[in-house]
Amino acid sequence: MPFFKKRGLEEYLNLKRPMRTSCYFSLIAMIVAGILFSALPGYTDIYRYIDSRGVLHFTNAPTSSNYRLYIKEKPNIPANAAVPNRYDRLITAAAKRHGVSFPLLKAIIKVESDYNPRAVSKKGAKGLMQIMPATSKALNINNIFDPWENIMGGTEYFKQLFNRFDGKLPLALAAYNAGPEAVDRYNSIPPFEETERYVQKVMKYYYVIKKNSQL
Repeated sequence: MPFFKKRGLEEYLNLKRPMRTSCYFSLIAMIVAGILFSALPGYTDIYRYIDSRGVLHFTNAPTSSNYRLYIKEKPNIPANAAVPNRYDRLITAAAKRHGVSFPLLKAIIKVESDYNPRAVSKKGAKGLMQIMPATSKALNINNIFDPWENIMGGTEYFKQLFNRFDGKLPLALAAYNAGPEAVDRYNSIPPFEETERYVQKVMKYYYVIKKNSQL
């Protein structure tokens, strides 16, 4: 069963409201990357234009001279980027149980902890998927440093966020990083530099891992 349904680019990539230019341009870039990396085969260039209402339009197949090149082909993460496979069995089980993409889970773990099961962040997030103590308690995780419990609990939590934000992957990732309340407050990816970088980095690793798994 696919992780999320393929939907038209118009639904995801057109913003029907005014933009704060610098912030929204970077956020839209990540949303574009998220949708295209998951829905289109191979690498692709992305083009954009702004219409008279201030709405940004994106496409991989421009139909007029109004479009300008926005994102050029490949993500800047090497195809042979080091992504360990020692937890693949656990990730596969969690992916199947909760209906989440295996390459996406690997990408999240790579960015969250770089596959260090004992990782602890400055804010107190712990383990492979960097789960906060309060979230761990809500998920009934007994040993947050146990790879099996951490991956299974983190995947369950991410799927909750994915469903909460109607299957919009960039928003679910932003919520995993900054908290769902922050995404609700801004009704978009929050304008936090850390969160913006996080979403972009996860999506890039997701694309690379997904491509490599198809070789």
